[in-house]
Amino acid sequence: RLNALSREMFDALSEQYRRWAPNPHIYGVVMESTHPTVFCSGGDLKTLHEWIEQGALDTIRAFYRAAYTHCWMLEKFIRPNVPLINGLLLGGGIGITLYGTHCVAGEGYKAAMPQVGIGFLPDIGGTYFLSRLENHFGLYLALTGRAIGPADAYRLRLISHYIPAAHFHVIKDAVSDNHPIDRLLDGLHRDPGEGKLARLTPAIHRIFGAASVEEILDRLDAERGQDEAWAKSTAADIRKKSPTSLKVAFAQMRRGKSLGLADALRLEFKLASQLIARPDYGEGVKSRIMGKGSEPLWSPATLSEVDDAEIESLFAKAPYGQLELEHN
Repeated sequence: RLNALSREMFDALSEQYRRWAPNPHIYGVVMESTHPTVFCSGGDLKTLHEWIEQGALDTIRAFYRAAYTHCWMLEKFIRPNVPLINGLLLGGGIGITLYGTHCVAGEGYKAAMPQVGIGFLPDIGGTYFLSRLENHFGLYLALTGRAIGPADAYRLRLISHYIPAAHFHVIKDAVSDNHPIDRLLDGLHRDPGEGKLARLTPAIHRIFGAASVEEILDRLDAERGQDEAWAKSTAADIRKKSPTSLKVAFAQMRRGKSLGLADALRLEFKLASQLIARPDYGEGVKSRIMGKGSEPLWSPATLSEVDDAEIESLFAKAPYGQLELEHN
């Protein structure tokens, strides 16, 4: 399933990192995909769909609890942790790669946070790291779900190094020989170029600095000149997403800058626990499983129908308990 993440995978990963952390014989960890074009496709939507059909919401909550707990474990893991990414990286895949000491991308790197397209939220720490991207790039990525390549990811500091995949074997061999990792990666790093978002920086900063999702869409609709085509396609992409999820993501980005990673993960568990019980989540996951031609029917169907007070209440309530994270 394209390295889709399951509860068992998160638990197994966490258990390994717990064993490695105190082990004096472990210098560091390297993670690589055996798939030629996909590093990780995110959460296992097929299994999530089955759980939704069964009404097993507590099982889904346990899945997200395991996912967010693993992100925190990676944040606290102090040994070299080096994902080598040369393929597609979606949602939860970012969560198992972003919080290590390093993050290496090859020429095939392509990452996205597409969760608002399944009636969910940009989670796995998105509240924390997306809100800190300059020029409102985080909000742009959260609302559109669009993918970026290695050049943009490097400029946004979502990866630490750009290294052609042909050199990945050098990294693995060197780490296994306890070679100092920083000097090695710095020596192999190459300039990935400017990236596609560089030219759009003024427009993204101006448009996505608006005070609401509705105003962002108004600004996109009003855009003229060289960025008009981009603005129209961007507005069209956003309008395909769950209106509820768009509002939640916008509110997340507003709050995120004031939260550390632990509090961001706790907030996301609070939100996720509630959103999975709403119709948009089941509808969004089902439409993704069904593939092209299956368009989700969001409820409510438009931004104007979303109750802003209800969105605020999602952030205030914690009806399914708190996410417990280890301090050490």
